[in-house]
Amino acid sequence: MKTVKLSMAQALLRFLNNQYVSVDGTETKFVKGVMGIFGHGNVTGIGEALERCPGDLAFIQGKNEQGMAHAAIAFAKQSGRKQIYACTSSIGPGALNMVTAAGTATVNRIPLLLLPGDNFACRQPDPVLQQLEIPNDYTISAVDAFRPVSRYWDRIVRPEQLMTAALQAMRVLTDPAETGAVTLALPQDVQAETYEYPESFFARRVHAIDRRPPAADAIRRAVSLLAGKRKPLLIAGGGVHYSGATAELEAFASAFGIPVAETQAGKSVLPWEHPLNMGGIGVTGTLAANRLAKEADVIIGVGTRYSDFTTSSKSAFGNPEAKFINLNVSAFDSAKLSGVAVTADAKEGIAALHAALAEAGYASGYEASELARRKAEWNREVDRLYAIEHDAGLSQTRALGVINETLQPSDVIVAAAGSLPGDLHRLWRPSEPGTYHMEYGFSCMGYEVSGAFGAALAAPGRDVYAVVGDGSYLMLHSELMTSLQEGVKLTVLLFDNSGFQCIHNLQRGHGSDGFGNEFRFRDAASGKLSGGYMPMDFAAHARSLGARAYTAHTAEQLREALLQARKEAVSTLIEIKVLPGTNSDGYESWWRVDVPAVSASPKVEAAQRAMAEGINKARVL
Repeated sequence: MKTVKLSMAQALLRFLNNQYVSVDGTETKFVKGVMGIFGHGNVTGIGEALERCPGDLAFIQGKNEQGMAHAAIAFAKQSGRKQIYACTSSIGPGALNMVTAAGTATVNRIPLLLLPGDNFACRQPDPVLQQLEIPNDYTISAVDAFRPVSRYWDRIVRPEQLMTAALQAMRVLTDPAETGAVTLALPQDVQAETYEYPESFFARRVHAIDRRPPAADAIRRAVSLLAGKRKPLLIAGGGVHYSGATAELEAFASAFGIPVAETQAGKSVLPWEHPLNMGGIGVTGTLAANRLAKEADVIIGVGTRYSDFTTSSKSAFGNPEAKFINLNVSAFDSAKLSGVAVTADAKEGIAALHAALAEAGYASGYEASELARRKAEWNREVDRLYAIEHDAGLSQTRALGVINETLQPSDVIVAAAGSLPGDLHRLWRPSEPGTYHMEYGFSCMGYEVSGAFGAALAAPGRDVYAVVGDGSYLMLHSELMTSLQEGVKLTVLLFDNSGFQCIHNLQRGHGSDGFGNEFRFRDAASGKLSGGYMPMDFAAHARSLGARAYTAHTAEQLREALLQARKEAVSTLIEIKVLPGTNSDGYESWWRVDVPAVSASPKVEAAQRAMAEGINKARVL
């Protein structure tokens, strides 16, 4: 057996450089490169390997560990989970900064390989700088915090352990049903230790991502359930995109006259103008989709995990006779809501169900005119919200209307948190699949700018826009500088509404007078944060980093700024001054946010009683 002497870190990079995935016979190099911030714990291990022998792996210098990991998530998401960047950090704070991103990846089922540095395995110099010491269990380090947010976690305390750990990592990263964050904790001394690795370990490996076909019996059960149902509703989730099943879904819905509602991850599976596309479902959904959900006698969920926003905390489906058919590659998700489980790849499952229903002569009971009426009613509401004018300033929905009308169909928008996901889910009108990039599994504030950088890396030649509130931007915007460093253009559309207005609205809607959510000065007389709004010049901040920047107070200024930004060669920020509280809301949806039954405020107690009524109406399963 031929061997080669390498440090563990060198061996890891050589292994990653030779990993490929195959989908439908097309092979793609799986690991594009490594994003990293160096410190003690990785600079002389992985850092040395990246400097001296990176192979074809690109290196991108992050500016914040959470930010770079979010960029890696967005890159993988925009790449359809077929390609990734790994992320490396030092021990301690550098590693822990990536924990939030690990949760984001795992919740959203996105592959993310994390390579944090760790304590010395030999323990000779312990305790070292940034080491977490647990007196009753010395095996625990800061990197153990990744365990609950990782789909696979391992600590490599001997260099030869890399071989089994790396293969297990690839198993999880390339499994559509199991993927998420994979964390390999790398003690800093072990990274530098050498071993005679067999050359076969570094051979080109192609990981086939096979499409899982549905069981024939599962299709029969689904067809049997559908046979007596006249008002089906199809809920399209992110799995439709990852499977590449948008064409199959359109053909299926059209063949049987089944309206389609989209989750945040599923949005853009159909063009917005498609006659069967009823738009977003649930808490942030459209009136058309939510009313159909209330009446539906069967719900066909494809590639969705049925989050509380999708199901309106399990209150969206008002028909007591409603049943569920869950087509999902993950058995964990296909078993939800006591549904008929069809555990399969979305593309394969839709095709099989299509063929079986056609043979059975199935058709829904909807009249085309009825669905057209519902869709037209909602389109008029979107037009109204897009056109709202206020004497005091620019409304959020008006700003989104200008942006939607000005951007090109192939442009990609990236968003994650605040009131913008609600407006975008309801109001945004995408014409092409893969142009609506929303992280709403974790709804992680700070994802937007980093995510736009990652999406732009994955979609060269397209214009990518981060749609972000001022609160999220202040939390994390560091990878804007990385985009400038790498010459990867993105455009930040920063909605400045002077605070965390989404939660401010939620708070006031449940009995509060408003507390601690707006960016105000502390009032000297009351001692509360109730003084004037803090003036922010976000455009000046962006310029200080080297970006181009514009400020828009009106619809006309915004349209002109968008046209100018498209011409810019470098990343650009448009600061959009919008009025607080001018977002959309409601549309016959409900979300469970428990409220105390005892309060000094009668408004809070009244909100609790209203919430209790909703809880009593929601499904238990």
